[in-house]
Amino acid sequence: MSDPADKNGKAGDPSPAFAVEDDPYARADAPSYRLTLQPHRSLSKEGVTWLMFLVTMGFVFSLIPFLGTPVGWGLLPFFCGTLWLLWAGLMRNYRDADLREVLSIWPDLITVIRTEPNGEIKRWHANPYWVDVALEDTPKIEKYLTLKGNGRRIELGAFLTPEARASLYDDITRALRSA
Repeated sequence: MSDPADKNGKAGDPSPAFAVEDDPYARADAPSYRLTLQPHRSLSKEGVTWLMFLVTMGFVFSLIPFLGTPVGWGLLPFFCGTLWLLWAGLMRNYRDADLREVLSIWPDLITVIRTEPNGEIKRWHANPYWVDVALEDTPKIEKYLTLKGNGRRIELGAFLTPEARASLYDDITRALRSA
């Protein structure tokens, strides 16, 4: 398979392992293996609303005895700041869960398309015959799952638990053998 045109439109130039342009490796035939990975969202939007409501009510009820006193006015900014920080943290966590990785394997091509929470898209591709799938324990990360091919090493499923990464390693290895 020849390399697509690079950013400047020069055909034949080697493409980077991660490309940010339109997918040059889009195919009409279905992959023999496809997997979409997304972080788990432990709290829905409705759950965030309920949590914020309950925490606000807890603060309101604890502030009632101090209404109209200097102590109440002293506590109010801290309660408001706490609510704002809680809301901002929950919204950030919710946005971070928009991360998605799509792994597709064909007999002659493997691709990983990673969509960052900010919408940035990163693409990696390689020939499955030359792809090295590694699962290793590092001092910082247990069951570190990487794919190496086309001159690049990428991490896959960083947001998964170590057990899920080990299972994913088995699935990918099996899929590459059968592709």
